[in-house]
Amino acid sequence: MNNRRVIVKVPASTANLGPGFDTLGMALSLYAWVEMSVAERTVLRLYGDEMTGIPEDKSNLIYKVAQLVFKEAGVQVPELDIAMYSNIPLTRGLGSSASAIVGALVAANALIGSPLSDDKLFQMATALEGHPDNVGASLFGGIVVSAWDGERADYVRLAPHKKLEALVAIPAFQLSTEKARHALPKQISMQDAVFNVSRSSLLVAALASGELGLIRHAMRDRLHQPYRAALIPGMAEILAKAADYGALGAALSGAGPTLIAFVESDSPRKQELENFLLGTLKQEGIEAQTLWLKPCAEGPVVTIDQAEAGTESLGLLERIRGEAV
Repeated sequence: MNNRRVIVKVPASTANLGPGFDTLGMALSLYAWVEMSVAERTVLRLYGDEMTGIPEDKSNLIYKVAQLVFKEAGVQVPELDIAMYSNIPLTRGLGSSASAIVGALVAANALIGSPLSDDKLFQMATALEGHPDNVGASLFGGIVVSAWDGERADYVRLAPHKKLEALVAIPAFQLSTEKARHALPKQISMQDAVFNVSRSSLLVAALASGELGLIRHAMRDRLHQPYRAALIPGMAEILAKAADYGALGAALSGAGPTLIAFVESDSPRKQELENFLLGTLKQEGIEAQTLWLKPCAEGPVVTIDQAEAGTESLGLLERIRGEAV
């Protein structure tokens, strides 16, 4: 273990998919990398524009999560050499915290010989994140349907349809999950509850069966999106009209502010849809970046390097960065 260096590539995720609040998640082809090895003293190296403001000491989330793995496995590894590079925007609704948690869990577990099962890692990740949708997608890849009662999380993984593609519009401002959750009501009507149960069930069935034409109707929501719309100007119009511009359906990605629209990969209306999202946000004075992403069918990819850790980390992370760009 002392000369083992573990590199983990973790996908981003989108959660809720409209009606599946804290239940549905999908891994996306946007990634973070966590590198971890045993050290004489703890060192953290953070690379990439998305790492600004992240602590570089033992208060770092990666370090703290790794220590939870070691404690659970009954081993002591107090000092670590950690490096991280990420393309996943922070607090934008694309699972940045979930990818960090999953990356840390998987890297630390691999570093000590993988004594903890995937299910155990999932339970730990869910407890840390507070809901299973993002962490489930990042850990297992594909589309994850999950449930958590506060003690145990269960899930079913679905393979994403080969023609499914996603367009994300990432506004140039951050929105914390805490703030987005504060916008939600403490109670909802029975009518709205039934509406969301029916839409969420229909969406899972559509995704499982490949009936992509049903997504437009199945992604409607009354549980969280209407209450969060005031936090993202232009969102209500985009969700209402995206299908008119070629989308299969559209939703707020996680807690936002990112908006996500799904299309068939061979659709001739992609540019029209992208222009609609950007134009609608711009009318509200919001600059945004768009990315075309595919569902990521696999979870973390683990590489174990027996070379000496430390001085080579920068070079390794730069190579990873080249792969990402």
